[in-house]
Amino acid sequence: MNISNFEHVLYALLIQAAVWLLTRNWGLGAMLVIGVFIGREHAQREYNVDGSSKLTPWEAFNVWDWSVDAQLDLALPVVAVVLVALVASYRSR
Repeated sequence: MNISNFEHVLYALLIQAAVWLLTRNWGLGAMLVIGVFIGREHAQREYNVDGSSKLTPWEAFNVWDWSVDAQLDLALPVVAVVLVALVASYRSR
């Protein structure tokens, strides 16, 4: 783990909070963040293989070929925003 993993969590929570301010929906913010970070890590994987021409589109989604750092860059923000959405949903009942 390194500092970038925690920075990604911070950015994810900020994006989720911004969406909540606009829509009052924590789940929508979580979905947006998950999509953004999946897209980001997909692009990073393509870049690390020297361009997307060497991969079929779905090969970059093979998480087990990613570095541990890349896996954490996706997993930690996803867990954080899903937990926030679940807690907010539970508290609103």
